Order: sequence, then structure tokens, then C-alpha cells
Amino acid sequence: MLIRDAEPGDWAAIWPFFHEIAAAGRTYTYPTDLTSEQGRAMWMLTAPGRTVVAVDETTGAVLGSAKMNPNHMGPASHIASASYMVAPEHRGRGVGRALGEHSIAWARAEGYRAMQFNAVVQTNTAAVALWHSLGFTTVGTLPEAYRLPDGSFTGLHIMHRHL
Repeated sequence: MLIRDAEPGDWAAIWPFFHEIAAAGRTYTYPTDLTSEQGRAMWMLTAPGRTVVAVDETTGAVLGSAKMNPNHMGPASHIASASYMVAPEHRGRGVGRALGEHSIAWARAEGYRAMQFNAVVQTNTAAVALWHSLGFTTVGTLPEAYRLPDGSFTGLHIMHRHL
């Protein structure tokens, strides 16, 4: 697969899986009723952030996407953050891992000292396992900070990795 900077025209391929994932309400703190325009504004970043797509080199299909950005501004702007979405039909093929490795390399090359994820849903065990395998530690969990679609609550992990 090829990972490249997202272009404005890529939104048409990102939106269907972005919408499906956000609307499911299981893994992101985004409102479940986002419009395409709202989603685009949140996902398609400009500098100092960056949005990329993972593309099948044979078919050109967008397999997933990631956005990377400073986690905070000012004196805390040396810590990066990132978010990832993989099209459901392409899960289990290493897309998330490739996007994660790409974002770590990007953050390191940009001079960030660490990466921090502010809200990894505790029940998203595949993501938690992936980030742990890429060297992130869970530095804390906000208990019952995330309401699942069935009305039950789970925690939000704060995850961190030195670069």
C-alpha cells in the first residue's frame, strides 16, 4: 500500500467509512450525526497538521486515513497527536499499523518529542492492542468517560509514546 498526503478529492472516498465509523458511536468522540462538511473540517487538516490516505497501489482504492497534528498549542506544541480510520472492509490487512508507523515517523521527522492520544475508547481493544504494540503506554483511564450506543459506559484511555 501507498501512504500519501490526502488531496481534496480524496474526501469522497474517506467520507463513507468516516461517516459509518462516527455514526456507529463506538470508537470516536465525534457526534454521531456529523454532516460531510463537518467531518471534512475536522479531518482534512492543513499545516501544521497533516492528513494522509493509505491507498491500494493496484486499484487506487482508499483503504484508510490518518490525521496528525500538534496535541496542544504554545508550550505544549512539541507533543503530537493523531487519529486513524480504516475502511471496515479493509480491516485486518495492516492498514492501521501502516498508518500508525507512518504517523510516528512523521512526528519524529517534524521534531515532536512524543505522541499522545487523548481519547482511545477502552472497549476498542483492537486499537488499544495496536498502540501498545507500537510502543504506546496507557498513562491513565478516565472512568466511564464514554457512553456506548447501548447506554453503558466505558473508559477513555490516554496513551503516550516518547519519540
